[in-house]
Amino acid sequence: MKKIILPAMIMISSVMVYAQDQTVKDLQTESQKQINKDPADTANKVWKTGGILSLSIAQGSTSNWAAGGDKFSLSLNSYINAHAFYKKGKNSWDNNLDFNLGYMNTSTLGNRKNDDRIDITSKYGYALNPKLNIAALGDIRSQFFKGYTYPDNITKVYSSNFFSPAYVLLSLGLDYHPISNLSIFVSPVTNRWTFVNDTALSTLYGLDPGKKSLYQIGAYASINYTTNLGKVVTYTGRLDLFSNYKHNPQNVDLYMTNLFAVKLSKVLSATWSLDMIYDDDVRIFGANQNAPALQLKSLVGVGLLVKL
Repeated sequence: MKKIILPAMIMISSVMVYAQDQTVKDLQTESQKQINKDPADTANKVWKTGGILSLSIAQGSTSNWAAGGDKFSLSLNSYINAHAFYKKGKNSWDNNLDFNLGYMNTSTLGNRKNDDRIDITSKYGYALNPKLNIAALGDIRSQFFKGYTYPDNITKVYSSNFFSPAYVLLSLGLDYHPISNLSIFVSPVTNRWTFVNDTALSTLYGLDPGKKSLYQIGAYASINYTTNLGKVVTYTGRLDLFSNYKHNPQNVDLYMTNLFAVKLSKVLSATWSLDMIYDDDVRIFGANQNAPALQLKSLVGVGLLVKL
């Protein structure tokens, strides 16, 4: 009997050890396997958010400089862009904020702002086909701080302030996307209001004396385009056109922004911005400061550029 029990116990022990060893191996194999997500279980991302933060600074000084120039100059310019895009099915909603603020100080001219703008745009679209939407657009544009024009180096003329002026636009039209990153919005009927909170500036922006608002109706077009001009160069541009049906429709108001950015490193870049504005109702230029004119602003800087 003992001769039978001893070999049986040895056999059972061997089987148990083998089974335990195999179980350990199976557990190790399972733990090394990767879990692949089922695409059907992953919901599409309907919101896309981001932005850009740019900050550039320049400082200069001279001493006994025969060619002339300011003894000291300092300029600081900032640009913030934030956007939030929503898309689900045939519905889309694009929101964009641009904020520019610039300051300069020189020994001869003193303190001046050289840039001040806030622009908020919101556009809802319903797709008629992959490239064409019927869309409703709203836009508000103004500035934060007091602004002056300078007929000469010692004279300054008060010309703007917060919500003086401010432009509010509501429009219904078609939004065409022929290629990626290009949007062409066209509306035959657009409502635009010019607000001037400080009535001392009313007549400078086409309003009757003492009035705070001016209503216009007309045709409107807005073109937005973003592209890479190379591995390190990007371009962002916007062109707005408005024709006032009630007064001089042939004198089309223009608002255009251009930004070129050259990436120098992960956070450093060189930027050039070129802005153009023509508003037939803005009459603060010319020999007598009572005529409209094409407004130009060009800024070149090197500094911080961070994508958010």
